[in-house]
Amino acid sequence: MSTLRFVQPSRRQLWWAALKPPMYSVAIVPIMVGTALAFAETQQLDWSIFLVFLGSAILIIAWMNLSNDVFDAETGIDKNKAHSVVNLTGKKDLVFWLSSVCLSLGLLGILVIATRSGDWRVGGMIAIACILGYTYQGPPFRLGYLGLGELICFVTFGPLAITAAYYSQAASLPLAAGLVATIIGLSTALILFCSHFHQVEDDLAAGKRSPIVRLGTARGAQVLALATGGMFAIAALGVLCQGLPLTSLVMFASLPIAVELIRYVQQHHDQPERVRNCKFIAVKLHFWSGMLLALGLAAPVLI
Repeated sequence: MSTLRFVQPSRRQLWWAALKPPMYSVAIVPIMVGTALAFAETQQLDWSIFLVFLGSAILIIAWMNLSNDVFDAETGIDKNKAHSVVNLTGKKDLVFWLSSVCLSLGLLGILVIATRSGDWRVGGMIAIACILGYTYQGPPFRLGYLGLGELICFVTFGPLAITAAYYSQAASLPLAAGLVATIIGLSTALILFCSHFHQVEDDLAAGKRSPIVRLGTARGAQVLALATGGMFAIAALGVLCQGLPLTSLVMFASLPIAVELIRYVQQHHDQPERVRNCKFIAVKLHFWSGMLLALGLAAPVLI
């Protein structure tokens, strides 16, 4: 009889997992979509503002990832997590200060954008987004431990990020902004939702009431299917109501990834070692659905 052997990941693999390069799509996609919507409305694009915004968003996500490792180290929830930057370095204070530098540089970029565009709404919305990001894991709030992380993700990377990216390029906000913000907010929240399936025991031990702890993995898989389908339903409804251009339906080219995600979680929801990979499928869905949506929004101007 053959037996499965557990292969210890290399240090390079652990660092790759700790730094989470694919996760930076959550910074890129909202800026791309919000900017594409503004471009479709105004037929103008300020590349310098776009690139500074993109760099700032990436730095702010780096702050969130690093600071969350610090806050999780303080509660002990990451004691079994080999791919934690804090666990890899053993220098919690250094990681905290590095995260603070990333936040400072990111906010400096946003300040430059707000000053140049003369629209301080951009700075205000990003400031609110950062405050919400802190409350997710930061003391004394730790709202993620109450199961509110997905809601914070939805608001931060949906309405706030999309609207801020739009206002950095244009002055007035169309109805389409609400539709695309909901789609991107959902797809971002799904990444966090998927990350809970494999760590139910660790969450319970740390007193973290994540949605999967509350729902159970089987019901969580059902909720995942409904939310994933909802993204595409909103896009179709937006086109039918003429809130989104017909070309927005190019987003449906990412539907096979959505089907893959739903099937994978339904099959492995109660197998921690296998279901942990579902978050990477969720990241892939978020990236491609978002980039295709951005292309669909800009297409009427480009064609």
